Amino acid sequence: MKYRFLTLALCASLTACGCSGGDGDAYVKTAFIMGVPAQVKVYTADRPAAEKLAADILKEWDRIAKEFSYSEPYSYTAFLNKKAFTEWVKLDEELYSLLQTSLEYYHLTDGAFDVTFAPLWPVWKEAAASKKMPAKEDIQRALAGIGSSHIRIDHRRRMARFDAPVQVNLGGILRGYCFVRAHRMLKERAGEIAWPVELQLGGNMMTYGSRNWSYDVVNPFDEDKVLGRFRFDKGVVLASSGRAHFVQIEGKLYSHILDLKTGYPLPDFSNLVVYYPSIEDENFIPSAVLSLMGREKAFAMLDKMKGAAGVWIDGAGSLHVRVKEDSEAEWEKTRCLFCF
Repeated sequence: MKYRFLTLALCASLTACGCSGGDGDAYVKTAFIMGVPAQVKVYTADRPAAEKLAADILKEWDRIAKEFSYSEPYSYTAFLNKKAFTEWVKLDEELYSLLQTSLEYYHLTDGAFDVTFAPLWPVWKEAAASKKMPAKEDIQRALAGIGSSHIRIDHRRRMARFDAPVQVNLGGILRGYCFVRAHRMLKERAGEIAWPVELQLGGNMMTYGSRNWSYDVVNPFDEDKVLGRFRFDKGVVLASSGRAHFVQIEGKLYSHILDLKTGYPLPDFSNLVVYYPSIEDENFIPSAVLSLMGREKAFAMLDKMKGAAGVWIDGAGSLHVRVKEDSEAEWEKTRCLFCF
């Protein structure tokens, strides 16, 4: 099976940060897209060229955010959700691919990853506000309205239909798709671009061109403390953080990442940071999908992937590191007396 896009569980605040050392003549352009900070950093003194590249990438990301938004009333996703329960809906190439990918992840995780999660989110939003656990009946009622198994795709005609009134929210897929599109743009301009480029979207980082890149993994309970860092010449680092938007309910901390098989937050989990040497390898598995498998299965999957590495931080803040012998990244643990 090929996993074409990166699913990212992102948050508005950075729980891990990418850093490449001295910026020199780097040009930086920032924005706020899909509810998270976005940044393009171009390492060149050619300011006009850097400005154009950064603007084009952020414009493309903004297009993706608007055209496939769950909440935007005139987006492709909104049109699909409005029509697909009563009739077959024609899909453009992008939406067809995004739906296919979401279904692949749904089956890979036995339903733990599910883009039809909409009914469950308000239940936990209310729990976070009231600081009281939701009733089991409310969770079961929400789960009854969820299920990617209700999405039917006619591959020959490139059409989709729902056999139950579910609602699709492609948020996690879209953020990864932004990285995929940006990489294609950079490849298409390979003859024009002779300088390194760093992209950040939420707590995730993608690089283009060789450089002494590094990515800091911070303590999920204290963002001022760095637990360690990945160092690499090229590649992408994806972070799936459950502590960035954790909530305290009845005196206990809960992750904001929900396991759609159970309807409850992912247990004993704070963060998963994964390194891949290239975004072009379609057989990688995104960090958000891996986190829903649990640490042992996630690391077993990483072991099958060329050059991969990962850091799992459990609910207590304990660090578990897996760096393959063939990995192009090095893990450097920070000496910190007060880190978990």
